[in-house]
Amino acid sequence: MSFDFNAFVREDLPPAAARWTGFPAYNFVGGHNDEASVPVEALRAAADAVLMREGSNLGTYFLQSGPLGYRPLREFLCAKLKRAAAMDVDPDEILLTSGSLQAIDLINAAMLAPGDTVIVEESNYGGVFPRLARAGVEIVTIPVDAGGMDIDALETALKQLDGQGTKAKYIYTIPTVHNPTGTIMPEERRIRFVALAARHGVPIFEDECYSDLIWSGERPPALHALDREGLVIHVGSFSKSIAPALRVGYIVAPWAVLSHILSVKHDAGSGALEQMVLAEFCATHFDDHVAGLNRALEAKLDALIDALDEHFGASVEFERPPGGIFLWVKLPEGVETTRLAEVALAGGVAVNPGREWSKGADAGRWIRLCFANPAPEAIRDGVARLADICHAEFGTPEIGANRRRAPS
Repeated sequence: MSFDFNAFVREDLPPAAARWTGFPAYNFVGGHNDEASVPVEALRAAADAVLMREGSNLGTYFLQSGPLGYRPLREFLCAKLKRAAAMDVDPDEILLTSGSLQAIDLINAAMLAPGDTVIVEESNYGGVFPRLARAGVEIVTIPVDAGGMDIDALETALKQLDGQGTKAKYIYTIPTVHNPTGTIMPEERRIRFVALAARHGVPIFEDECYSDLIWSGERPPALHALDREGLVIHVGSFSKSIAPALRVGYIVAPWAVLSHILSVKHDAGSGALEQMVLAEFCATHFDDHVAGLNRALEAKLDALIDALDEHFGASVEFERPPGGIFLWVKLPEGVETTRLAEVALAGGVAVNPGREWSKGADAGRWIRLCFANPAPEAIRDGVARLADICHAEFGTPEIGANRRRAPS
């Protein structure tokens, strides 16, 4: 076929996607999870049970539950959020979405216009920055430390915006198991955060996609739970707690907000079968499943840290996260991780370079490693390979696996 569609494609699109050729041998990118922990048999049983009982409801849009999504799953979420995050919500305050990415897109579509201002964490989920750029908004970044967003810096930024006569449309934050740093914001800081946002009259966009993945099983109350003004929009997902390919997320917000979000949700409802199966599965299996998943993930994190200690030694810096699926690693001065990611991928090792996940001045020295999907032996082999590639390209680390590396 010779017809050229390029002349008919919008000029403002991102670069065209490359054909997928499979995962690299050592894959430390993306939000993949532990394949061995996917509860296949329990999901099969849940699918059989729910389809036998009410499968005929697939013959109508919305499963007799309305446009907010399958009501039994929303009811499960109410109980889960109450138990785990101290949130007191009604099923009619929850909208089920096609993953949390759709939730982000819907909130942006309902709230943002070109020229608006939003406040985000300086190091952040890599999908946020390009979405905000496409929306044409001004971005104010706030540093992140061991307790999450720096609230002193946030207060300064809000005062500066007030002085300019500018009201931010929202403050976006990942307070519980932050992506990429893995930090958890302590409760005292959360209380101050919510009070500060209320004082300035700015909504908070709370992204809690990783909050189920905490080794201790305990977490502070959600920002939504501490909010008395109704200014927090809360987003979550089953992608990390069950399986990313299921594509089920949710938005928790008052009807005054959800009614506007629904007006821009043009898909006739997110995938119904996934919602039905998850509701059936989660009612009896969710807590035990997540506890087992967390044990598997923590063991993989230990394997990653051991491998980094062995092959990179003191040349890298990181803090052991209390949960999640990522390790945020700072490489030695002189290493540029965008270049490292390029060269490493050619050698079969995929890593996320820091500039995709941070606007910080030193972002080029960081990488994000997802440890959830590879088996422990693949983690060890992949880190060894990455160290060899890093040494060949940048001359560091000089020593690894108890030996001096050969000159490149």
